[in-house]
Amino acid sequence: MMNIHESAEDYLEAMLMLKEERGYVRAVDVAEKLGVTLPSVSYATKRLREDGYIAYDPARMIVLLEPGLKIAEKILERHRLLTELLIGLGVSPATARADACKIEHDLSEESFDAIRRHAQEHRA
Repeated sequence: MMNIHESAEDYLEAMLMLKEERGYVRAVDVAEKLGVTLPSVSYATKRLREDGYIAYDPARMIVLLEPGLKIAEKILERHRLLTELLIGLGVSPATARADACKIEHDLSEESFDAIRRHAQEHRA
């Protein structure tokens, strides 16, 4: 998998979340979800498009291409599992989500795999 910046991972993750929630992804919704300006989204989507992570459909909706989808799925899985783990440890949901966002990008594959295995072994 290509090494991309944390901000690009955040954009791709937000796009996947919007796709799951609404069935479509618009730049204005990405801006709202990430709390950024529309010009910031325009700049980011231009870069993501040029790098082959996203495209636009005929209705100007954002479409995750295979490389972008793989990154988004990886980051979203990390986010969800880390959030669940932190909540299980007694952290408030809001803090757990915020901390998961910070951890999800920097955690090694080895450590995340160990966390995933631990979670699977201890699920009821």
